[in-house]
Amino acid sequence: MSSPGQLAYEADRLVVNGDWTLPNYARLKKEVFAALASQKSGGQSPDLTAIEALDTAGASLLADLLGAKRLVELTDEESGLPTERRDLLRLVGEALSSPNEELPRRGSAVVAFLAQVGRQVADYWAQQRLLMGFTGQILATLGAILPTPWRWRMTSLVAHIHQTGLNALPIVALLTFLVGAVVAFLGATVLDQFGATIYTVNLVAFSFLREFGVLLAAILLAGRTASAFTAQLGSMKANEEIDALRTFGLSPIELLVIPRVLAMVISLPILTFVGMISGIIGGSVVCLTVLDISIPQIINILENDVGPIHFLVGLGKAPVFAFVIAVIGCLEGFKASGSAESVGEHTTSAVVQSIFMVILLDSIAAIFFMEMGW
Repeated sequence: MSSPGQLAYEADRLVVNGDWTLPNYARLKKEVFAALASQKSGGQSPDLTAIEALDTAGASLLADLLGAKRLVELTDEESGLPTERRDLLRLVGEALSSPNEELPRRGSAVVAFLAQVGRQVADYWAQQRLLMGFTGQILATLGAILPTPWRWRMTSLVAHIHQTGLNALPIVALLTFLVGAVVAFLGATVLDQFGATIYTVNLVAFSFLREFGVLLAAILLAGRTASAFTAQLGSMKANEEIDALRTFGLSPIELLVIPRVLAMVISLPILTFVGMISGIIGGSVVCLTVLDISIPQIINILENDVGPIHFLVGLGKAPVFAFVIAVIGCLEGFKASGSAESVGEHTTSAVVQSIFMVILLDSIAAIFFMEMGW
């Protein structure tokens, strides 16, 4: 029959015996406190061989009595304890000896927020450095193959122009037409208060020639084509097709990236022109049907009041936006790992980064052209 656990002293040596289990926890805790108060727990190595039963509650009391590190040391010595009891004491001693290392320290919410912002800024800067390096590699490869026409991938180029340009024409034309109508409605609502609804034509023409035509087309291609580039290249990397190209001594930049970048640079100005025309037509339809502005009046305003500089400003931004969108889409495709989850994450990242860069560059261009007076 088991006996309740207790502490005894034989020749100034601490002897632990009995059952050190949860039912005896309250009484044993008092004995441990008394031993700690009388400072009789130190000295020679305690004798643990007389323990008849032990669980984690009793082991935690022994850790309080002897110290967690000392309890771990005792399990390493020839203590004569059974293997399972020695493992239990070691487990409890190690858990109690380093609680601060396992539990993370809770800091200030402000510090955590600033740390998160810092990490995001560092990640963004690393991404921009990688983007600049990838852009340099593309330009170097492009400069190397331009003087050698037999290395041009015309079939791939035409196929990508068809995919990125021709297939996107309907959605670009429809979207810009509807946005043009909305801009005309809003402009007419405001200008009607001043009796100047005739200037709705100027508003629609200026907005689509300078901003909306190229911006809407670029955002559509960022969501439609940049994601397609990332998914295609990411899938090829997952299937080890890109590694196979390198094995054959072929350049993935030359074969896969250059045709996509050139196709985007050719397609986006065309889509921008279509977007400008569709947006102006959409606004003109509203002016014609709602504001009773005749077609000759609309044509006269476009001829006399809207200069070609606005068309050139909008069209000039298209190749830059196209190059940035294509580079980001291809880079994210190369960064994807072999899993489908990674391909999906980098596809999303390509769309977000492309739209962000397009709006950022458009803002910088707007400030520049305003300062130049164009």
